[in-house]
This record gives sequence, structure tokens and C-alpha cells, in this order.
Amino acid sequence: MHEIRIDDPADRRLDDYRGLTDTALRTRSDVSGGLYIAESLKVIERAVRAGHRPRSVLSQERWLDGLRALLGDAQVDVYVCADPVVEAVAGYPVHRGALAAMHRPALPPLGEVVRDARTILVLEDLVEHQNVGSAFRAAAALGADAVLVSARCADPLYRRAVKVSTGTVFQVPWTRFGGWDELAPILHAEGIRLAALALRDDAVPLEDYAAERPERVALAFGSEGPGLTDRALAAADAVVTIPMAGGVDSLNVASTAAVALWALRHPPRR
Repeated sequence: MHEIRIDDPADRRLDDYRGLTDTALRTRSDVSGGLYIAESLKVIERAVRAGHRPRSVLSQERWLDGLRALLGDAQVDVYVCADPVVEAVAGYPVHRGALAAMHRPALPPLGEVVRDARTILVLEDLVEHQNVGSAFRAAAALGADAVLVSARCADPLYRRAVKVSTGTVFQVPWTRFGGWDELAPILHAEGIRLAALALRDDAVPLEDYAAERPERVALAFGSEGPGLTDRALAAADAVVTIPMAGGVDSLNVASTAAVALWALRHPPRR
């Protein structure tokens, strides 16, 4: 790696890291530029181990030993800056280690991702990047084989989603789907049953569904607030709900995903 000291926050070589707190701007610029930002040594390491290539790294002096061990002789520019310079560029105090501008890999075909999957998460139109990252973390921790995200779902490779996922977005296979007209036939052709998590009077309680879970299943979760669309519910083979107590009607979408995945791995005895 090539260590380059930079003292001027206006240096154009730091443009990949500029204004990281502007979600709308960064989402557009990162995707169109073929990049995403990985934050912290742990996340950068998971990205590199997954085969992703850094274009450059922005780091304070104290993180260099870890970067040297990770990157070694790789042909990567590492911009070394004092804390005030990093904060001025990124727009917030960076306490968790280095930032890396990573080349965004091409997404695999939908059929390839689901081909050998037994348990799949489907995220439709989630808005909050934190929820996407948390859902990926649950998928990795609780044994999901793949995650499918809709065309309008928040970007799993946006900095905040990657950070919340603790880098598990790099270990769970995932891709995007264009719509239910595309996804449903592929799932059914593979023998994968689609379960929609939704609040509906005729929904099957999760415990009952888990007790007789299909061999291969995709669990669909909808946007914060509105939930799944009518198209998603129409495509589902079953509608499933988590019974609530304490006057609470529902859980956060990422929490719902975690509970559902745990239930499928620990079905009740009949």
C-alpha cells in the first residue's frame, strides 16, 4: 500500500469521502460512480476477504498498523490525515477506524442467488439503511442463505447499512429483483414457498407456520409503515404474523426478520 500524507481537506484526492452524511447525495453518487464506502477496519477486512477491491483508503495515523497487516503490498493509495482533516472531509467525527472507497461489484443473477438457497429474506422497498443493515446481520447470524432486495429498497452497500450490518452484507449472497412478476415465477420454479410477514386477520401465526415450514422458504418483509404491497401479498403462498402482547401491534422490520428466522430454525414440537 502507498501511504500519502494529506493536510488540506480541500485536496481533490479525498473527493470519494466528501459529505458522507448526505444520504441522498451519496446514494446517487456512489452507485453512479461504481463505489461504496466501507467504514472501520473490521468492515474493510470483511470486504477485502470477500474479494472486493479498494480504490483508496482514508485513515488516521493510529489505524495504519492494522491497514498494513490487511493490505500489505496491494497497490492501494492510503491517504493519512489528522482527525480534523478527516472530520472536515467526511462531515462527522470518524472514531471507528479507516474509511475505504471500494469498487462496487456486479450483482449476480437472481436465479443464481436462489438456486441452492433453503431460507431467503426478501426486503421490499425498505427506506431506512439501518434496517437493511440490521436485516443482513440477522440473516448472517440466523442462517439465511440469501437476501433479495427490491429495486426501490435502500442500498445494502450504503455506508450506514454496511456499518450496521458489521460487514455481513459481504458474506450473505444477495441481489436485486425488479418486481414480483419477475421474482415469483423464479421462486415457484425452484420450489421455494413465499411467506409474507404482514398484519392480517387471516394470517397464520408464526409458531404454526414454523412447525410445518416448507423445505425451502422465502420470507418477505415490507417497507417501514406501509408494509408489503398488494402485489407482494398476492404473490405469497402464505401470510404469516407474529402474535403481539402488551398493546404493541408490530415490531421493527429488522426485528421481525430476526424473530422469523429464529423461529424457522427452532420450530416447536408437535
